Amino acid sequence: MSPLSKTRTLRRVLYGCRLPVLASSSNNKFRPFCYSYSVSHKAEPKKMAAERVLPQIFQYVDQNVESYKNLLKEAVAIPSVSSDAKHRDDCVRMVEWMKEKLKEVGASTELRDIGFQTLEGKQVKLPPVLVGALGNDSKKNTICIYGHLDVQPALKSDGWDSEPFELVERDGKLFGRGSTDDKGPVLGWLHAINAYKNVGSELPVNLKFVFECMEESSSQGLDELLLEKLKPEGFFDTVDYVCISDNYWLGTTKPCITYGLRGISYYFLEIECAKMDLHSGVFGGTVYEAMSDLIYLMNTLIDKDGKILITDIYKSVAPLLETEKELYHTIDFDPEAYRKSIDAYKLPHNAVKEQLLMHRWRYPSLSLHGIEGAHFQTGAKTVIPGKVVGKFSIRIVPNQEPEEVEKLVFDYINAKWAERGSPNKMSISAQSGRAWTEDPDHPHYQAAARATKLIYQTDPDMSREGGSIPVTITLQEASGRNVLLLPMGAGDDMAHSQNEKLNVRNYIEGIKLFAAYLYEVGKLPKQ
Repeated sequence: MSPLSKTRTLRRVLYGCRLPVLASSSNNKFRPFCYSYSVSHKAEPKKMAAERVLPQIFQYVDQNVESYKNLLKEAVAIPSVSSDAKHRDDCVRMVEWMKEKLKEVGASTELRDIGFQTLEGKQVKLPPVLVGALGNDSKKNTICIYGHLDVQPALKSDGWDSEPFELVERDGKLFGRGSTDDKGPVLGWLHAINAYKNVGSELPVNLKFVFECMEESSSQGLDELLLEKLKPEGFFDTVDYVCISDNYWLGTTKPCITYGLRGISYYFLEIECAKMDLHSGVFGGTVYEAMSDLIYLMNTLIDKDGKILITDIYKSVAPLLETEKELYHTIDFDPEAYRKSIDAYKLPHNAVKEQLLMHRWRYPSLSLHGIEGAHFQTGAKTVIPGKVVGKFSIRIVPNQEPEEVEKLVFDYINAKWAERGSPNKMSISAQSGRAWTEDPDHPHYQAAARATKLIYQTDPDMSREGGSIPVTITLQEASGRNVLLLPMGAGDDMAHSQNEKLNVRNYIEGIKLFAAYLYEVGKLPKQ
């Protein structure tokens, strides 16, 4: 049975009428909420009041679209690139900017120091983590919301149609670095809170916040903060649920809720042949070139069909059960539309929907990302790099542990290096995060499903995702609570790529979704 078949039928929210209506308990007809000939001084039942709030919130959101765009424009304009030391001050500025926004909606906030990192050969202070809280009613559920404020590097010369740090609207799409990953969704929570306040309704839940600015750089320092400081301090003691909005729909039309992520094991493969770059006209033919060695090694990792060649890499992958296999048949996914959306020439696995989804979600994949130290600019440059660093990653899946995968990769590379017989210096290092799964039948997921159906008038797909958010597991361990991924953006938003965008529709309806989600979680029995 599909998890969604258990979703309860939703009460329909009626729009466009001046007098709200409610279903009568004595018959199945609709009656006015109040009558012109009778005035009651009795307090309105809390449940009735709550059911009137959401239409007011949705109307308020629709009336404030331009202000939401403008605030996102402000956020995108801060180039908070966590991987570049030159932008570290921008990362700090981004966190402080968000801190002020949270304070404006009444949240208590704190910037937590997480130490230093070695970046580009220097000790650089990590940007602080923004921790906050809003509400402390012991009768209400408490949700911990996580998001990140840092972004991937971006230059217009990379192939963007407009400046990446200037939000530009074209054809109902908001283009800009961080628009969908993850500044738009983070602001969505802020807007949802503001909407409750501005229609005069109290939040149906308490909220806690963890917003970092190092997610795109392996969330350095965050695990230690969550597990070694916040958890012992009692930050998670009152948390009932955890929600993250840092992923995307499977496609472009149907919403989804995500209950699983692949992990990641990222590798830096370094080859050094000389202490400096060399002129190929002077030194070519007289040195063992590092680039040749690196290309050889990287070419042994994967075949043309995407099969990983590392010995025993598939050995510990969780077996495919029939119950899981059945879930893939009902998911709304069009392989040809997917192919066209990325302008690919052909899809692997014979473009079979179920096989594509499985290889995207529940089987490991290996990708080659680039070579540091090599010439990459336009034009000809006749240089022999003295040192090159190849970068590749494996998206790991349930039952694969990072330590196990790293050992398999190290052993394989060392064996291939011995076969190569090069006198050059080789080293390899890794940074990894585990895969994650949750139970989509959990009441938390069903509450999110009801909220999604209310906004989009369709049951969401319960999906897994091929990406990695390592903090998901850390939050699960720190809180001991159910963790849910509630996407705002669409599957073609091109996060991490050129022309990253967030559809205006997804942004605005996403704000409504977050508000409805808070409402639905507020109705769950207190744990």
